[in-house]
Amino acid sequence: MSTGTTEGEEARPTESVTVTVNGEAVSREVEPRLKLSDFLREHAGLRGVRVGCEHGVCGACTVLMEGDAVKSCLSYAVQADGFEIETVEGLSSEGELHPLQEAFHEEHALQCGFCTSGFVMSSVELLRETPDPSREEVKTALSDNICRCTGYHNIYRAVERAADELGASADADADADAGGE
Repeated sequence: MSTGTTEGEEARPTESVTVTVNGEAVSREVEPRLKLSDFLREHAGLRGVRVGCEHGVCGACTVLMEGDAVKSCLSYAVQADGFEIETVEGLSSEGELHPLQEAFHEEHALQCGFCTSGFVMSSVELLRETPDPSREEVKTALSDNICRCTGYHNIYRAVERAADELGASADADADADAGGE
């Protein structure tokens, strides 16, 4: 631990933090009180991590930490030291949207877009754990996320569409692997 000072301020303690974000290591010297959401936005430049309520209620700041959905406004950056973090920016590949992102677009599952990244990341966790969820499972998985614009139905349809797309893609990959032997 070291201390950082600015003119006219008392020295504040800092700690070195290294977090792997979307496959890339991000190392910074930060105050222990820095929220993970602020670390991701300010030090990693990931503006898809939204800061809404700052109390863990809205879900806009949801990211995956070690594969589990967490509200980054409720975690400190020092708690994520050495961990793998996935954000909405890490889902697309070579300019191609992830099937969930594409489904949100196709199903008109966003309006203002503020909450969208949190919903997408919660949905990623759901579909990794439950590839073919029922509507009730989708509702339950997304119950920690709040949207004030959409009415939720299009969001649920988007998750179901992505599940179908990901399932069809997995089936096609399995068929290709079986045929290649």
